[in-house]
Amino acid sequence: MCGIAGIYPDGRLPPEAARRAVGAMCTRMRARGPDAEGVRSYGDGAPVLGHRRLSIIDLDPRSNQPLSGEDPRSSIVFNGEIYNYRELRSQLLERGEVFHTAGDTEVLLSLYRRHGRAMLSQLRGMFAFALWDAAERTLWLARDAYGIKPLYYAQTPSGFVFASQVKALLASGLVGSEPSQAGLAGFYLWGSVPEPWSMYRGISALPAGHWLEVRDGAAGAPRCHHDISEHWRAPARQCCAEEAAERVRSATTDSVRAHSVADVPVSVFLSGGVDSGAILGLMASRSARVEGVTIGCSELSGGGQDEVPSARAIAAHFGVGHFVRQVTANEFRADLPRLLDAMDQPSVDGVNTWFASKAAAERGHKVVLSGVGGDELLGGYASFWQLPLADVSARGALLVPGARRVLGGLGAWLAARRQQPKLGALGEQLGSFEGLYQLRRGLYFPAELPALMGARDSAEGLEALGDFASSGAGWARDRRASVALLESTRYLRNQLLRDSDWASMAHSLELRTPLVDTRVLEALAPYLNAFAQGRGKRLLAASPERPLRAAIVQRPKSGFGLPMSSWLRELEATPGGPPASQPGEPWARRWARYIAMRWTA
Repeated sequence: MCGIAGIYPDGRLPPEAARRAVGAMCTRMRARGPDAEGVRSYGDGAPVLGHRRLSIIDLDPRSNQPLSGEDPRSSIVFNGEIYNYRELRSQLLERGEVFHTAGDTEVLLSLYRRHGRAMLSQLRGMFAFALWDAAERTLWLARDAYGIKPLYYAQTPSGFVFASQVKALLASGLVGSEPSQAGLAGFYLWGSVPEPWSMYRGISALPAGHWLEVRDGAAGAPRCHHDISEHWRAPARQCCAEEAAERVRSATTDSVRAHSVADVPVSVFLSGGVDSGAILGLMASRSARVEGVTIGCSELSGGGQDEVPSARAIAAHFGVGHFVRQVTANEFRADLPRLLDAMDQPSVDGVNTWFASKAAAERGHKVVLSGVGGDELLGGYASFWQLPLADVSARGALLVPGARRVLGGLGAWLAARRQQPKLGALGEQLGSFEGLYQLRRGLYFPAELPALMGARDSAEGLEALGDFASSGAGWARDRRASVALLESTRYLRNQLLRDSDWASMAHSLELRTPLVDTRVLEALAPYLNAFAQGRGKRLLAASPERPLRAAIVQRPKSGFGLPMSSWLRELEATPGGPPASQPGEPWARRWARYIAMRWTA
């Protein structure tokens, strides 16, 4: 796990100025790669590439980047892990390729020389890279299908600039900071900035599963190489209970094995739930040396949101080490400046991952596995049964004349009486599956944005977002698959995975996601209906050699949470703290306004 940066100048930027700009971007990303830094210029009219390295595989300095392989005409800067690189390397050796390192980065160069852009279909892993082909005079950027690893770029008067972080691009001094109303509107609507937008007008995210080619300092349009939505739109398949169990066991066992490849010890973020518990069990089944890391808070102790007792029980069940790190409100306030500085784009989430990563780093870990993505894959959220039921009910109700007006009035009444502001949008969200999804997962609604952003800015932002403002194009093969598609390409991609990246990287920790893997998706997505009514999670729990105990499987879902509501109430009393809350207002809305205030100050 690393940070990458670079400039492909258009001929007007002096070479030394380009090197300084790339060096400044690398300095801003030091936490992403504290083990080594490299900046290299490839000549007049050619790119300058930069890299910060966190050494995980092939710890030798020979694997420092930018890296050129056997053929010096191609060079690469790479962020991520290719989990099948050993198999690919063996195949390439059989075909006569020569390697000077033992890592995965040189494998990418060899694959490119043989297959060009078609190499992307052979990669299993999380990745964002930039590859310079001196013979073709092209810079080629690519990003993994799920979008686990970030990659941002800007077309500037000085040429094309890219980096792993938005804030690194700003640090270059070449990228403007004019605000993006689409980015801010998207943040208010969803609690995260949806790609390809950012909080700055000139900065875009390379979309997940896309590649981009740059010639003479000018970029072409991003092109897709793998759209995970296709897996939820493909026809469903049927299987018996025994086959479903074997498919889940085989796919997850293989993924945990692949994600455990490292030349340093690997740990697990251990909540009290099935996803992380099963991952820990699958690692323990391989006799791997592993430690579970859990965070706890006194405010949650003894309640339903307290993950510590269940996490302890899981660790004891598998006979592995376990570390519990207590987090206090005082520590939250003390860490807040650093946390906000590390948060690369605004988000209402990620604080939990910040403290879990801090705990893992304190233990000396450099790699951690996370259970993120299990709910999207196996239908674990309540949305998988609530939204299909609500959609059927709403479509039936709307056949009655005047029903939308009546339901809209009821929603407004409930919103006022029960302090549930989202119910106020009930009338306008009914009638489309995406609208119902926004009602459940959204933070604010379009009609509320003028009060937050001003009428003109909100209108500009909503127009730029287009269908994404209402989560359009979210229909798959059926209602359950549509929930999976929306949760995977909206909530998981733009919030959970992005927060996992910045919060872990701030502590120089590589976070891996065995349940966010295209191989697992290909194996299990067609059988989503076999995982209904909690069966998917039960099958995951049964996958280790020693299945998780029934008490863990039957435990109500609590998430990997923190007492943010009470912490924010305390923070409101401090100078420059969050704006005063309204009675019963959800904490996420208060936190969002505070984050936006800090971002736009």
